Amino acid sequence: MGLVPVPPSATRTVQPVFTLATAISDRLHIPLSTCVSKIKQTPQLKNVFEYDKRTEALSGAFAVTEEAKGKELLLFDDLYGSGATVSAITHALREAGAVAVYLLTLTTK
Repeated sequence: MGLVPVPPSATRTVQPVFTLATAISDRLHIPLSTCVSKIKQTPQLKNVFEYDKRTEALSGAFAVTEEAKGKELLLFDDLYGSGATVSAITHALREAGAVAVYLLTLTTK
């Protein structure tokens, strides 16, 4: 099992998702995994309201390393809105060979 923080869409000095993911990882003794990276700039999705436009913006936005292969992963994000981001990442993780992807979010929109 690995804990995978969702890569942020905005650049900040302190990334809350990574800070929280590190604390959760330490507390639950689940290794933190950085197997997902964002490889394409996307608009902040809070400003994109149509699901199909969100999906289009996220197409090809994430890369996954070999670390995901054969693993069960807990995907962590601070906010669940439409599900487009976690869906795109889950698809990429499954394509890379993850055997299961679970989701943990702090809040919903």
